[in-house]
Amino acid sequence: MVIAIVVIVVILALAALSFVVSANRFVRQRNLVQESWRQIDVELQRRHDLIPNLIETVRGYATQERTVLQQVTEARTHAIQARAAGNAGPEQMAAAENQLQRSLGGLFAVAESYPQLKSNENFLELQRQLADTEDRIAAGRRFYNGNVRAYNTRVEAFPSSIIAGMRNYTKEQYFEVDDPQVRGPVNVDFSSLTSGGAPAAPQQAPSAPPQPEAIPPAAPQQYGVPGQQPAPQQAVPPQSAPPQSAPQQPAPPQQPYGEQPRQG
Repeated sequence: MVIAIVVIVVILALAALSFVVSANRFVRQRNLVQESWRQIDVELQRRHDLIPNLIETVRGYATQERTVLQQVTEARTHAIQARAAGNAGPEQMAAAENQLQRSLGGLFAVAESYPQLKSNENFLELQRQLADTEDRIAAGRRFYNGNVRAYNTRVEAFPSSIIAGMRNYTKEQYFEVDDPQVRGPVNVDFSSLTSGGAPAAPQQAPSAPPQPEAIPPAAPQQYGVPGQQPAPQQAVPPQSAPPQSAPQQPAPPQQPYGEQPRQG
C-alpha cells in the first residue's frame, strides 16, 4: 500500500513538473515572438520617416508626376493608420506595408526618367537608406516568421496543445510579403559581363569534322614466317670494281686418259 502511494505521488510530481516546464516554455516562445515583432515595427517606423523626405526631393525635379507622389503619400498614411490601430494584426499591417512598397517601386521607376534626379546626392542617400531599411525588414520578417512557426507548432502538437488550451495560448499570425518582384523567379542577365567589361570572345566558325586518316598498306610478310615484319634494309655502300689482272693464257687441251703426248 505504501509503495502504491509512493508511485502515485511520484507520477503526480512528474506530471506537475512537466506542466510547469511546458507552460514556461510557452511563455518564453510567446515573448520571443513579441520581441521579434518589435524589431520589425522599429524598421517600419524608420521607413515611414524616410518617405516624406524622399517625396519632397522627387517633387523638386518631377513636379508633373503628381499622381505617383499622391499614391505614395496615401499608401504611407494607410500604413501608419494600420500600425497605430491596436486591433490590427501582422496580416493587416502586412497588406498595408505591401501596398506602400509597391507604390515606392513605382516612384523609383519614374525617377529613372530624370537624370538630374538620379544624380542628386540627397536622392541617392535616401535611396540607400531605404534599401538598407528594406534589407533589415526582410531579415526581421524571416526571424519573426521562424519564431511564429515554432510557437504555432507547439500550440497544435500533442500533448502541449492541452496546456495551450488550458492557458488560452492561440496561434500567432505570420508577416508575409506578396510583392511579385520578391516572389517571382530570379532573372540572371549576363549581358553586362560582355558589354560593360572585357569584350566578348569572337565566335569562331565551326571547323570541319576531322577526316579519317589513311591506313598505310600492310608490309609484305617474309616467306615462311607469317605476321613477321621484314627487317629494314640497310643501304649497301657501292664497292669499287676489282683491279683487272693480266689476261690469262688458255690452258692446253687435256688429252684423253691413257694417251701420252707425242714427241715432235
